[in-house]
Amino acid sequence: MTIPAFIAGALIIVLILWDSFETIILPRRVTRPLRLTRLFYQLTWIPWSALGRRMRVSRRRENFLSFFGPLSLLMLFGVWAAGLIIAFAIMYWALGSPVKAPNGAVGFLTDMYMSGTTFFTLGLGDVIPLGWPARVLVVAEAGLGFGFLAISISYLPVLYGAFSRREVNISLMDTRAGSPPSAGELLRRSIEGQDIEVLRQYLRELEPWSAELMESHLSYPVLCFFRSQHSNQSWLAALATILDACAFLVAYADRGLGSQARRTFAISRHAIVDLAQALHTPPRPLDADRLPAADLEKLRALIAGAGVAALNRAVCDEKLDRLRQMYEPYINALSKRLLLPLPAWVASAKTVDNWQTSAWGLPRTARRQDEHF
Repeated sequence: MTIPAFIAGALIIVLILWDSFETIILPRRVTRPLRLTRLFYQLTWIPWSALGRRMRVSRRRENFLSFFGPLSLLMLFGVWAAGLIIAFAIMYWALGSPVKAPNGAVGFLTDMYMSGTTFFTLGLGDVIPLGWPARVLVVAEAGLGFGFLAISISYLPVLYGAFSRREVNISLMDTRAGSPPSAGELLRRSIEGQDIEVLRQYLRELEPWSAELMESHLSYPVLCFFRSQHSNQSWLAALATILDACAFLVAYADRGLGSQARRTFAISRHAIVDLAQALHTPPRPLDADRLPAADLEKLRALIAGAGVAALNRAVCDEKLDRLRQMYEPYINALSKRLLLPLPAWVASAKTVDNWQTSAWGLPRTARRQDEHF
């Protein structure tokens, strides 16, 4: 027996099982910097995103990047399975390759073959372990392989359930805030439609959505790489729109509307900061101001016309600047890391909602959503 090799194989098994436990089962964020899963995503996302950046056509780039999330998950399962098979093969080899093969050839390749057939519980029986130590290892690997595959398969419905709940609220934002969403469009449609109370209720509904997004994406960070159905929508754009709208209402609206906006802003800011920490993405200042003076004046006029504006404009301006500094560096950092574009504060007049378009319909027009009602 080669004791160091046997110990090395056992340590690899423990490392992979612990990493898979933290990734699949443990329902909390893991702060330990040295992790196999974290290293895997660092090594795979960098070249994948680099290829995406080289694509000039935005739709083709989004389609390419959308494959990474689901594909990386399958690749991670493959890395774990391959690591466990190799680790058990090392342990068989350390025992002296105590197996009976049809052609009498034994060695590390035969150990690898027996480990693979045992892990996937094929039960071919052409290679048979000899001696009780090897038989114990075979039984242990078969049980571990069966449990590992079962847990991995059961992980997928949980993951896609969280993804589906996230996407439902992003789709609902289409008619309220446009495509892509923007804070200005959300406020304009609510205020011009005399739906101030509806806006307050909508902000209240966004509280649990932001909280669920935070909890699900902290527990399963791979969801951050899952992209939305439409290329002009994303979870980051939705969260940025919520933060923009709430920051503006906290700064400029009266207490009736601003109080609910303050609560929604708090949980949304909590979500964006924790997700940036989970992805090890430090805050990054904006390259350019997302809210030019002309757009800010439009929003001021909009809130003033609704009769819910606060009185002191200078105080409001200072408060908005302070609130923006609390979240914009984080959404900008995540935007650069995940290649998810940030929405504008005020949408272009040519913006058309996703529900107005179809692959079989007429080309996009410059009509606004409210012209269809």
